[in-house]
Amino acid sequence: MLTIDLDRAGVRSGCRVLDLGCGAGRHAFATAKLGARTVAFDADRTELAGVDAMLDALRAAGEIGDGGSCAIAGDALGLPFKSGSFDVVIASEVLEHIVEDQAALGEIARVLEPGGTFALSVPRRFPERVNWALSSAYHETQGGHVRIYERRDLVGRVTRAGFSVTGSHYRHGLHSPFWWLRCVVGVEREDHPLVAAYHRFLVWDIVRRPPITRALEAVLDPLIGKSLVLYFTRRS
Repeated sequence: MLTIDLDRAGVRSGCRVLDLGCGAGRHAFATAKLGARTVAFDADRTELAGVDAMLDALRAAGEIGDGGSCAIAGDALGLPFKSGSFDVVIASEVLEHIVEDQAALGEIARVLEPGGTFALSVPRRFPERVNWALSSAYHETQGGHVRIYERRDLVGRVTRAGFSVTGSHYRHGLHSPFWWLRCVVGVEREDHPLVAAYHRFLVWDIVRRPPITRALEAVLDPLIGKSLVLYFTRRS
């Protein structure tokens, strides 16, 4: 399930995409399948190895072209790319992990072509504050969330880096209660019967995408959507 709307991000065949902090690679795979030349970038070399293997598998299956997409390990504070290397940069659920987020935004601005799109998502303030209130273990972990963003402050930070905001929406309204439940029973208790049952429901929803849950998410996303998604254009 994608957080970023790739149409709104302007992803198209042949464009150059950086999936910054790609994690397991869901946005990288989706953009590559659209014909974009995608760089999946992350500091976690172990997870990135799995992304690289999946890109190879997609090439072998003919779902993406040869040589257009790759996985690269590195630091968001010193991106190993020339200025203006990308048409689109995606950073989904990344900035809340970076202490020096303003420096990372400066690097994103540098590698993005003027007029290009920066698509960003972070945990939404209200659901995230509930998580922090319910469980310190939720965020007090190595590589965990270092801050809760307030929308106005986040837009200000990105704007100062050289961007203009062009749109926004919320995503994953069904996921906020799942994380509240995990925080209540203990974030490490993935085997808890209620957590396991809710997880099975989310997997079923992602795979089947029935109309009833699509309608439910349309109602819940503006109210308790777990992610705030913002779109920006790089100023000249």
